[in-house]
Amino acid sequence: MRALIADDHELFRSGLRQLLVDVLDASEVREAATFDHAIEVLTNEGAGDLILVDLRMPGMSGAEALAALRDGFPDSKLAVVSAWEERAEIIAALSAGVHGYIPKSLSSSEIAAAIRSILGGQIFVPAALGRREPGAYQAAQAAPAVGGDKLTLPPARGADRVAEGASEQGDRALARHRRRHREDPSRRDLPGVGRANAR
Repeated sequence: MRALIADDHELFRSGLRQLLVDVLDASEVREAATFDHAIEVLTNEGAGDLILVDLRMPGMSGAEALAALRDGFPDSKLAVVSAWEERAEIIAALSAGVHGYIPKSLSSSEIAAAIRSILGGQIFVPAALGRREPGAYQAAQAAPAVGGDKLTLPPARGADRVAEGASEQGDRALARHRRRHREDPSRRDLPGVGRANAR
């Protein structure tokens, strides 16, 4: 697996790189500290299998930048890894077409599980979207397939599913996200990353 980590915090990039190499068997991990540098690396060196981006790095313009990455590099899995867990941020990222939104507050094992699910063709949605118990996360579980991808809903403690109790705005955003992946063949699974599920 070839990956890119785009984040302006060097210490976090270093830790995430180690996780990708040691736990997820990444063969190559590139790094970028700004959005412009990320675009340069992706353009000059090829996008690879996985793009992990922070929402608050220099040059990043939120959902607009995410949509540009999604459209510019459609063969890569794109996920946000962010310290921001506000519901509006998550919904905006999903609406832009990302394959997952991974909170930095998750443990290393939970982040690894989230990335595995994304590489395996699932859409990772954090438990914070349900606003049941903020900050409560459990291991990802797969929901029925949506087009070429599956929606991964990690349940908050005491809740059967995160989606239950979500606001109409969130439901509409998730529905748009599902339709986007069902209607666009370029957003189906990549043939070379199915092995992630076996790890």
